[in-house]
Amino acid sequence: MLSESDRSILEFEGSWWLYPGPKDRAIREYLDISATRYYQVLRRLIDDPDAERIAPMTVRRLRRVRDDAKRRSVERRLGDAKPR
Repeated sequence: MLSESDRSILEFEGSWWLYPGPKDRAIREYLDISATRYYQVLRRLIDDPDAERIAPMTVRRLRRVRDDAKRRSVERRLGDAKPR
């Protein structure tokens, strides 16, 4: 079961571009937490089945972004390991 804070974070992530100014400032103003804490909670939430039920599009988008970043990181490392 997700807390109200978790739900607020998912809701914010699903529409943060609607808030004026930089995202980190909006996080502080609207959620009253640091950007660091926000991203820590968000990373936990994207693997939580309850979060996916509450905000499926947001969670799936974040998983794709995470998976793409991991894939690019591995490709870079493998590319650097190739003989020249």
